[in-house]
Amino acid sequence: MVTGGFRKPGRWRRRRGGGRRLSDSPVDDSGTTRALPERVEPEEPALLSFLTPPRPEVVVKADLLPAISAISLIALLGLPMGWLWSRMAPPQQSVLGRGGTVSPLQVENYHEFDGIAIFTLLAFAAGLLTAAVLWRIRGRRGPILLIGGVLGSLVASWLGIRTGGSLAAGLYPLPPNPQLGDVITVAPEITTMWVLVAMPLALSLGYGIATSWNGFDDLGRRLK
Repeated sequence: MVTGGFRKPGRWRRRRGGGRRLSDSPVDDSGTTRALPERVEPEEPALLSFLTPPRPEVVVKADLLPAISAISLIALLGLPMGWLWSRMAPPQQSVLGRGGTVSPLQVENYHEFDGIAIFTLLAFAAGLLTAAVLWRIRGRRGPILLIGGVLGSLVASWLGIRTGGSLAAGLYPLPPNPQLGDVITVAPEITTMWVLVAMPLALSLGYGIATSWNGFDDLGRRLK
């Protein structure tokens, strides 16, 4: 007759007052007890989705019309930008040669670089100011408005070059009957199209800095 026998691990036994439960500390053949592993249930997915709001998506349809309006308004900045450049860019004192060619006097050829530098600085400043204004439109912040601003700044730069060249030619007209060897004043002009990237670059830089400084996933559109 065997008394005080060992229970096999995992066997069910009846509890007082009814019901059964699995033994918490089963006993093995060596007489030692071992703890059964406990399973940790994961948190409810519904609770996690409630605590973590959905990530906002890019709004296209609602921002498309404001972006088109931004292109039109920003493009008009080329008019005052060209006017300022025509007043600030220095002309060249040149000698009239054969066939209507002109040769700048001594260091006057440096004024060509001066005209390019002045337009680049004007366009860069206009781009930064435009980025600040676009960022203030809180309800439309996002990539669609930024793309519209970049396209509008390209048009504004092109319009500024055309307007500034026409106004400068009116400020420094050629003499009515120039003779060979006469010193004439040549209106400033922009000889490179690389200046077109100055304003879009400044606008993208300013808008990008404001975006990185912002701490909201939707850039604060919901706080308007």
